[in-house]
Amino acid sequence: MIHRQIARSFAPDWEAFTRSPLAARLVEEGRLLPWSEASLDAAFDGDAAAVILPDALDFISYPYEWTFGELRDAALLTLDVELAALEHGFSLKDASAYNVQLRGVRPVLIDHLSFERRETETPWPAYRQFCEHFLAPLALMAKRDVRCGLLLRSHPDGIPLDLAVDLLPGRTRLQLGLATHLHLHARAQRGHGDDGVAASRARLPVERLKALIGNLRSTVSGLQWEPAGTEWADYAELDHPSYGSAAPGAGTKAGLVEQMIGEGSGRTCWDLGANTGAYSRIAAAHGYRTLAFDVDPAAAERHYRSLAAEGRTDTTPFVMDVADPSPSLGWAERERSGLLERANADLILALALVHHLAIGRNVP
Repeated sequence: MIHRQIARSFAPDWEAFTRSPLAARLVEEGRLLPWSEASLDAAFDGDAAAVILPDALDFISYPYEWTFGELRDAALLTLDVELAALEHGFSLKDASAYNVQLRGVRPVLIDHLSFERRETETPWPAYRQFCEHFLAPLALMAKRDVRCGLLLRSHPDGIPLDLAVDLLPGRTRLQLGLATHLHLHARAQRGHGDDGVAASRARLPVERLKALIGNLRSTVSGLQWEPAGTEWADYAELDHPSYGSAAPGAGTKAGLVEQMIGEGSGRTCWDLGANTGAYSRIAAAHGYRTLAFDVDPAAAERHYRSLAAEGRTDTTPFVMDVADPSPSLGWAERERSGLLERANADLILALALVHHLAIGRNVP
């Protein structure tokens, strides 16, 4: 069980948040992870004013493992929560992509201590962080190359805005949202450095702040990427003997997979090389919580969109190279755990995968 301690210095903000209608509303709408109060006996030290026990998640994932759509929906969730918070006199003090997790294909905010009472006319302190964690990678994925999302693996604090604007096509300077929130933002950042003096002196009435968040939301919503044209995204729809309902032997293979899954036991399935999820669905139908990994961002995105349209909570697609899975990262390699340190599987599907690793990736 994971406990979270509320320090005495933050107690007034925490009490105000928990007493406000905002907290119950966000939990009821599924946008904030539920939690329960725990005993102070579980506190880390004597500075605790309260201890909470957030609901457990079955798997922790990171933004550099998400599809384009997963990252964009996490960004929209963050902005929608900020707008709801402003209505109740609160604001998010940070907007890290790591504050969001996926329950199936539904994003949920997990950082209960991000909410603070908003002082009159103060700007959004998380604006820069949102742009670096969400807008910059999404813009690069949509406007340059979807694989730019992997830059988050080497930039855990978000993609620096100066780097993002250097990589973006020049035409994005003519697109109002990207010009304002990335290009001009990066220029202002260069001019003022990182001292935050200009930001601390700025004044932003709540209606203008809502307009800023609304414009950010329109900019994020307007970023589009069509997951098509790659070899693996179209693999399941080609007349290939491994996939496709019209392919010879497809029913036999699906039947064999279903039989073998039915003879197994457990709760968690990893589908390695899941493509667009044809066989992940069989595992999910047998009651497995299914994590579907594929190296092709277009295939994983198409899988995500099909699941999102159904509101599924039993399966989550991820973009990951099985030959180069997410490693442990950060200080002492403990800030972000590697894949095998975060979870394990009761059942693994590796259908038509091994020969690609052996031949395509020279894995012995």
